[in-house]
Amino acid sequence: MRQLAGRRRPHLSHTVGFWLVAYAFAVTMAATTVPTPLYPIYQQRLGFPGVLVTVIFAVYALGVIAGLLAFGQVSDAVGRRPALLVGLTLSGLGTAVFLLPAHLPALFAGRVLTGLAAGMVVGAASAWLVDLAGDGRRAQASMVAIAVNTGGLAVGPLLSGVLAQLVPNPLTVPYAAELILLLVGLASVWAAPETVTRAHRARVRPQRLGVPPEVRGAFAPAVAAGFCSFAISGLFGAVAPTFLLVVLKLPSHVLAGLLVFVLFASSAAGQLLVRRVAPRLALVSGCTGLAAGAGMVAAAVALAQLWLIILAAAVAGCAMGLILGAGLSAINARTPADRRGETASTYFVILYVGLSLPVIGVGIAADLVGLRLAGFAFGLVLAGLVLAILVLLRRTGAERAAPVSAG
Repeated sequence: MRQLAGRRRPHLSHTVGFWLVAYAFAVTMAATTVPTPLYPIYQQRLGFPGVLVTVIFAVYALGVIAGLLAFGQVSDAVGRRPALLVGLTLSGLGTAVFLLPAHLPALFAGRVLTGLAAGMVVGAASAWLVDLAGDGRRAQASMVAIAVNTGGLAVGPLLSGVLAQLVPNPLTVPYAAELILLLVGLASVWAAPETVTRAHRARVRPQRLGVPPEVRGAFAPAVAAGFCSFAISGLFGAVAPTFLLVVLKLPSHVLAGLLVFVLFASSAAGQLLVRRVAPRLALVSGCTGLAAGAGMVAAAVALAQLWLIILAAAVAGCAMGLILGAGLSAINARTPADRRGETASTYFVILYVGLSLPVIGVGIAADLVGLRLAGFAFGLVLAGLVLAILVLLRRTGAERAAPVSAG
């Protein structure tokens, strides 16, 4: 870091800086999903119960929530570059922790650090991309931010799954490769042009949470659907590799990584589709798809069918993208400008709770009644919850469309 700071920074155009920041954003998000295909290896080597896999996965959400609340506004106060340099450094530290001899404290520490980095980088990198794009290209910059964010999440497990399958040190080489990518990301951030003028006495305050009264009608179904979409994402991220190994007898790290890649790549496609569809229609379509995807998960677990779990990942991922894009659009359209930060933070905090708690419940159930029954029950319960949200959405839509009596 000191060597970088001591050198003269190159004068780069905003266009070049845009893609440098996009790269750094992507590799930071990739670091959060690199461990996914490797969980069965950790479980076999360390001999811990299945529920601990889900807890290790879930503590990442605590790091993200802490990052969102503590550092969500830091780039506005101190500048985009310093915020991302700190975020990528945290991600690098978290990745380096995974290079230590495998033991539970290191796994927990690595997950928390990469989560904290993600919570810090997401907002700052998204804002920096919009700044670098300029006023006339803000919509395109937002689309790139969505693609880079979700694309990084998709590439991380695919990269680690392929490397774990090909190399003799599956718990070392994927993290070493990711660490190299993060170091390049640090250099990219250092070189990118700053777009925020730092205040003389910058004050960084924690992000407060809250939902204005006028937004609650749109917020409730959007956050409920988002909670369910993150819950199924947590299932694929924490349990799917073990399902492939235990139920389908497929000890393929590539396949485990590919399954999560399909989920997040489909989610990116769904988020990009939102711009072509009315927010309410996108939310209804997303809930319909998520209910179908959850039902496919239940069927895939019951029937032990690989093709069905891959199809479930594609359907649920696209539905998740539609739900997230439509939910944020509906919320932002109704939220006063001076309260958008706290409303969006509240939305994502609840979603990351959805990423963690339900999957821990699946882990507990799997240890008690077996993975197949736990996964089957999860799929059915989640499908039922999403269908209830869908009914609520249709009822509220019908009430708004009903004519008012003149009395």
